[in-house]
Amino acid sequence: MTQGDDKAVFAAWLRDHKGVLFKVVRAYAFTPQDREDLFQEIATQVWRSVGTFRGDAAVTTWIYRIALNVAIAWTRRERKHRDGKETLDEVRALQENPHAPDSRLEWLYEQIAQLNELDRSLTLLLLDGFSYRDMAALVGITESNVGVRINRIKARLTRQAEKDSVHEL
Repeated sequence: MTQGDDKAVFAAWLRDHKGVLFKVVRAYAFTPQDREDLFQEIATQVWRSVGTFRGDAAVTTWIYRIALNVAIAWTRRERKHRDGKETLDEVRALQENPHAPDSRLEWLYEQIAQLNELDRSLTLLLLDGFSYRDMAALVGITESNVGVRINRIKARLTRQAEKDSVHEL
């Protein structure tokens, strides 16, 4: 591929798969600035990898793998620097828009954020409709292990939802 071809493919992939990228970014980054940073890192890695795409998997699966790997590495780096700190921009954002668009969606993303990296990745893949086989290939575990983890995640979310709904009454 020529560099012009790479640019066209990259632009098309970003356009066609931005939903996948935004889901991963939202699950791993929690401030507007962090989301921008992580999105740029993912986009940069996709750009660098355009020429290595062999077509062994669907483009969506391949982009998901890149996004998850970058997000996990980014989270590990950022955790060292940000534990327990809230920025002024976060406080301002809450003051300017105190109402979340959908409290159920916000709750779900909060719960996903509390999962370990592997379970967080599996949850996002499940929400996007990936098969257990595809999930296993993406994260490098067996298909049966995916099933066990998904069942445990669902049970945990159900318990937490019941617990949270009791506290809201």
